[in-house]
Amino acid sequence: MDRQAVHDDLERTRTAFCALLDSAARDELRRRTNGTRWTNRQLLFHMLLGFLIMRALLALARIMARLPGWVGRGWARLLDAGTKPFDAANFVGSWLGGSLMPRRAMIVLCDRTIAAMHRRLERENDSSLATGMPYPTRWDPYFQDFMTLADLYRFPVQHFDFHREQLSLS
Repeated sequence: MDRQAVHDDLERTRTAFCALLDSAARDELRRRTNGTRWTNRQLLFHMLLGFLIMRALLALARIMARLPGWVGRGWARLLDAGTKPFDAANFVGSWLGGSLMPRRAMIVLCDRTIAAMHRRLERENDSSLATGMPYPTRWDPYFQDFMTLADLYRFPVQHFDFHREQLSLS
């Protein structure tokens, strides 16, 4: 894993997220996105959510890596079976967060979350980055059958870049 590339990507997305929120006019944030049921503001919150869930995903992967492989595979199958409730919670959570959280709070939360990811990545060693667990592939197009911690550090940037194309900001 090229740590510097991951740090650079995290910083690029942090800068882009803040710039998108800072430069968008109020009416642009209320505009519908391209290909989702969210407004631009709600989709921006959803993009932030990709970073916010990292603490839990990394912790879960560390726990599952210590358990027998069948436990992780079973967990991934169970989560895949719950895709519809996950999708509903994901939609509603992003709708609410993007509708209610002030723009400045989203920026501060992004800054803090990505700064924490930088610090956490620096504490990882090659061995820990190679550990991982099976993942529910129906939840996100960037989830793979098995994801290492290194994969997880790259995930929120992939998620951000994908959804950035759906924004309808000028």
